[in-house]
Amino acid sequence: MSLAQELNTVTLFERLGGAAGVRRIVDGAIAAHMCNPVIRERFEPYEDRPELVEEVNKHTCDFFAAGSGGPDNYRGRSMAEAHRGMNISAAEYDAASEDLLRTMRALKYDKTTRAMVYDILRSLECEILHK
Repeated sequence: MSLAQELNTVTLFERLGGAAGVRRIVDGAIAAHMCNPVIRERFEPYEDRPELVEEVNKHTCDFFAAGSGGPDNYRGRSMAEAHRGMNISAAEYDAASEDLLRTMRALKYDKTTRAMVYDILRSLECEILHK
């Protein structure tokens, strides 16, 4: 089987390392958000509420897993509903996306896998911005 054929038969979820890989990415991205000057203010209220951080992480992991070909355990709100009233700017969305992609680079995910995630992030942008 060629690499191209293998890439077509392996889900993104599998390329990410399954549930454990998705969790590593989400944990790293959330930690990066807490330090990112562009979006830190949005995450500061969570600093002293580890149970709330865990809830956000779980929903994010479930959403990410379902959207990448893994098990469909996501029972949360739609992206538009989850971000309603937040009025997220393009700069904030880009900062959050870059945190996630930077985390993936640090975890040594290959360029193709990162590009696949980037495409998903771009497809969600219209559901999240200025809601």
